Amino acid sequence: MTMTIASLWRHPIKAVGREAVSEAALSPGETFPGDRLWAILHEAGTAVDGEWSRCPNFIRAASSPALMAVEAKSVGDRIELRHPDRPTITVDPVADETTLIDWLTPLVGEGRAAPVKVVRSGARGMTDAQEPTISVGNLASLRDLSERAGTDLSEHRFRCNVWLDGLAPWEEFEWVGKSLRLGTSQVEVIERIGRCQSTAASPETGERDVRTLDVLDTFGHRDFTVGVVVKAPGTLKLGDTAVLA
Repeated sequence: MTMTIASLWRHPIKAVGREAVSEAALSPGETFPGDRLWAILHEAGTAVDGEWSRCPNFIRAASSPALMAVEAKSVGDRIELRHPDRPTITVDPVADETTLIDWLTPLVGEGRAAPVKVVRSGARGMTDAQEPTISVGNLASLRDLSERAGTDLSEHRFRCNVWLDGLAPWEEFEWVGKSLRLGTSQVEVIERIGRCQSTAASPETGERDVRTLDVLDTFGHRDFTVGVVVKAPGTLKLGDTAVLA
């Protein structure tokens, strides 16, 4: 069975926006290029520039579902952000911090800690895991999950970096501890990724519309997609082959 890279995504600001890319260069010890370069600290959180910090310190779609509907587009060194309920803006996340915070504030859930500061990640993106992981999803598993949910679930609910096609459903869970070649890069699959309430929100509207965690519970777990770390550098692009090494 031939596996191919079906789509590639980065999320320049943690929990805020998604952006499609056609190729990427992976390096050991680093996350997906351009992914989670910034995170938005809330008033109850603690974090400093250049250091990885746990996700509860930042605004998240798990508690603010409207964030799921943000789309991003890189424009030089700036980022264009779009949302169905907000005007489109183009910002430098650091230089235009106040503008960005003001734009995000109405999207934060009622009663939740307000956004107060932009935090810049260090040599690696501000991903959820302490290890510098890249998330890899299986479109066959997504189709199976959609069938159980009774509706087509967008891949954007899961904010993956790499989506593969050509696998059997849930085959990726058998890869933990194994090596995988993505394009010319080599990665090791280190974990199954547990999912949270953010996946219940529509990426189109930002409103919760599917009880995704309840659907996952029917499998006896709440895991979906896997996390990998880069072991050997290389490039990957749309249409490239993925194989177990």
